[in-house]
Amino acid sequence: MIWLNEGLRPAGAGAISAADRGFTLGDGLFETLRCREGEPLHLDAHLARLAEGAAVLGIALPLPPAGLAGAMRATLAANGLSTAALRLTLTRGPGPRGLLPPAAPNPTLLITAAPLPPPLPPARLITATVTRRNQCSPLSRIKSLNYLDNILARMEAQRAGADDALLLNTLGLVAETSVANLFALVNGALLTPPLADGALPGVMRGRVIMTGGAAERSLMPADLAGASEIFLTNSLGIRPVGALDGRPVGDGNPGDCAAGLLRSLCA
Repeated sequence: MIWLNEGLRPAGAGAISAADRGFTLGDGLFETLRCREGEPLHLDAHLARLAEGAAVLGIALPLPPAGLAGAMRATLAANGLSTAALRLTLTRGPGPRGLLPPAAPNPTLLITAAPLPPPLPPARLITATVTRRNQCSPLSRIKSLNYLDNILARMEAQRAGADDALLLNTLGLVAETSVANLFALVNGALLTPPLADGALPGVMRGRVIMTGGAAERSLMPADLAGASEIFLTNSLGIRPVGALDGRPVGDGNPGDCAAGLLRSLCA
């Protein structure tokens, strides 16, 4: 069962217009939420980020926050899911050919739910060479549907036998990975790239900064080479990094920092 625009329907019965700008131009946003006991976690933070991204793109939210929350909970219940990964996709809706939006857009809202994926082993990262994160673009600060840079980086990682790709920005500074924010323990300080360097304002990232004592600081690849621990965060959890560009991180064993945060923030 999915939620499409006005309400629930079987996935096979849902139809999205062939002229939908989310499909033709990537004109839209998405949010991924972890759910526990039938409740989307950190819902207010996700809805706030959705609203901020919609304001940047000039897309009107089709439902108020309470309506979006109700639609998400209804989708979870309709699929009989308690612990789950939920995705909300919002597009500008159908439009004519060309780049300019229609004068009176009719946004498309799609909500899907799936079982939560199992825990993953420590990640093997490579540094992407096929693309860079554009820290000057407003898209670096919203969950845009335009994920082609991330896809190219992730494909490069797969070809190299790695799990994910580290994205540098146009200045050669660390930004994030293709699917996660990055934290590094450098000389005893827990650090993460600032938003100005191209890091997405991740919900879990914000929680680690607030409760885990992390600081925002520009990081060079050399800083990561000397880090005693690196871990990744996104809305589905925290994942330690075991190797970067074929070299072990620290002593090669995931440290206690990620494990402690995982227990406190994702329990």
